[in-house]
Amino acid sequence: MNINELAKRLHNMYTNAPDGDQVAMIHLFRIKYGEIIVKNNYKATEIVCLSGIRPAYTTEVSKGIKLSKYVLLRDIM
Repeated sequence: MNINELAKRLHNMYTNAPDGDQVAMIHLFRIKYGEIIVKNNYKATEIVCLSGIRPAYTTEVSKGIKLSKYVLLRDIM
């Protein structure tokens, strides 16, 4: 998956999140795709910029990388 596809997925997860869950979806994005992001050495700033969400959310995207090592996702999406 390339960086543009990741950015599109982040945008979709954020914009389609239930009210009040937008930041949680940003964290979930990073947990879900953390391995791909690290493997390809993609930067959170680039992904956020390409996604069209507010640049302030770069920090939130970055937080999920540590969580991705410890969290298992349920099959919800």
